[in-house]
Amino acid sequence: DPSYRANPTNRCFFCKRELWARLTIEARARGFGVVCDGTNADDLREHRPGRAAGVQVGIRSPLAEAGMTKADVRAMARALGLPVWDAPAAPCLSSRVAYGLAITPSRLRQVETAEAYLRELGVTGDLRVRHHGDLARIEAEPAWIPWIAERGEAISARLVALGFRAVEIDPRGYRRGSLLLEPSGGR
Repeated sequence: DPSYRANPTNRCFFCKRELWARLTIEARARGFGVVCDGTNADDLREHRPGRAAGVQVGIRSPLAEAGMTKADVRAMARALGLPVWDAPAAPCLSSRVAYGLAITPSRLRQVETAEAYLRELGVTGDLRVRHHGDLARIEAEPAWIPWIAERGEAISARLVALGFRAVEIDPRGYRRGSLLLEPSGGR
């Protein structure tokens, strides 16, 4: 979808429109009358353009409908003994690419490989490598920032080998939706 690849701030709408259309067709073919997603009550207060695509085709959000927050969902998962009860969020790789910068397989591979490398080094918790064209900006939980900075030269060399020209460690750490917070829209 060219609208998705152009990477506007409502990029997720175009992706989810395609996803929900295909899933709804498949669900109906298998005899299901409704498709549900995992949207929770907290998500309703955030920038979620993909949600509008779901609403258009009747996707249900039972967690949000029940008023369950992310904390509620985690508490229930923990009580049920699910091993992923405290897993960090794992949004799609496109969410790391600065708005207005085209989504390409090459850019997504750069981000995926860079984050996998940092995970191999031992970084845990929330982690994003934001793609700003030539610049890779690393965001991690604040406790990890000094550790990453100590290894900055080696990390930069590895990310430059992936095709970035420069690497920056964001001293503010991981910030959910940080690309939306930037005046340039993330560029």
